[in-house]
Amino acid sequence: MAGLTHFDGKGDAHMVDVSDKAVTARVATAEGHVKMAPQTFDIISEGRAKKGDVLAVARLAGIMGAKKTPELIPLCHPLPVTKVAVELTLDPDLPGVRIEATVKTTGQTGVEMEALTAVSTAALTVYDMAKAVDKAMEIGGIRVTLKDGGKSGRYEAE
Repeated sequence: MAGLTHFDGKGDAHMVDVSDKAVTARVATAEGHVKMAPQTFDIISEGRAKKGDVLAVARLAGIMGAKKTPELIPLCHPLPVTKVAVELTLDPDLPGVRIEATVKTTGQTGVEMEALTAVSTAALTVYDMAKAVDKAMEIGGIRVTLKDGGKSGRYEAE
């Protein structure tokens, strides 16, 4: 299991000990999208969804998802999240919604999982709010686009 930090020498899963790591400013950004039928896109963009403002509710869900990450991902450390920003953009070329989340903290480990969870939760919320008219929506493209801070330094996706 060389290189996989969540496994010990015997191959058992464990929470990584970060107690000796320096406390540094950390930031991570993730992205994803929800692809949908043109008619569904029109319903969301025109504010005609029966459950309400899809983008506003999904933004709040993404923020909540970031804050709940250690409750959902078994080996994630609980972190003092200092900022969560979730942006949802209507993209007629998809057609659908593009989602980007940025999470910040000052701590001993990064916030990539929080950013990914924010995007995932926002995407699932878009699906939940529009599934009555479009069960074939596709969630995809979820990935880390930026990670900075800590010993491993900066990562930016191509």
